[in-house]
Amino acid sequence: MTKLFFSLALVLGTLGIYSCLQGDSPMPSQALIVILLGPPGSGKGTQAVRLTKELGIPHISTGDLFRENMGKNTELGQKAKTFINAGKLVPDELVLDMLFDRVSKPDAAKGYLLDGFPRTLPQAEAFGKSLRGEKVVVLNLDVPDEVIVKRLEGRRTCKNCGNIHHLEFSPPKSAGICDKCGGELVQRSDDTAEVIKERLRVYHAQTKPLVAYYQKMGILHTVDGTKAPDEIFKQLISLVRAQ
Repeated sequence: MTKLFFSLALVLGTLGIYSCLQGDSPMPSQALIVILLGPPGSGKGTQAVRLTKELGIPHISTGDLFRENMGKNTELGQKAKTFINAGKLVPDELVLDMLFDRVSKPDAAKGYLLDGFPRTLPQAEAFGKSLRGEKVVVLNLDVPDEVIVKRLEGRRTCKNCGNIHHLEFSPPKSAGICDKCGGELVQRSDDTAEVIKERLRVYHAQTKPLVAYYQKMGILHTVDGTKAPDEIFKQLISLVRAQ
């Protein structure tokens, strides 16, 4: 019996399980997936950077995935480029292939934060079928359309360094000149009222339904996105840690 127990312990120890049972080290923790929802201009990008730094997980956005794969001319990037060059939407299957390739990397083993994905119910459903017991937390930044329009329409971007000012919330010391490098501040073409309203229309039609979808699953947490960025971050990180 002693010999049998020793042999079993040796096998378990090789698998890294025996030491866990003895209390020498904890079992591997459950991977964390944070999904960040919200309309364009709600502050998702700002909060994503802070959350991933605090949680020690990578920030993954579909926009970055497209640029990286096309920049490196990967097989997935070449496929995406054919659709983009033809003025067509990249199919969900290809978006998912890029995502699954990215999250298979070692740095995502403990989890990751998704920004800009999923955008549609089919994407959310397909992604859900791929999960294998990970802990999923969905954070929704709620900001009224009129606030979004005001935020983005007043935004000015430096042509040289990309620094961003806002005509009302963070105006430059000298009109039209970047405080950081002295470059010219311009309004991006996608920051005009017409373009912003169209982006919001698409958001309400395609992405907003995800709020109800995840709410029914009991994993959605909505935060007032009109509050100060620091206050929003404190609420978001508290919600994640409470799960």
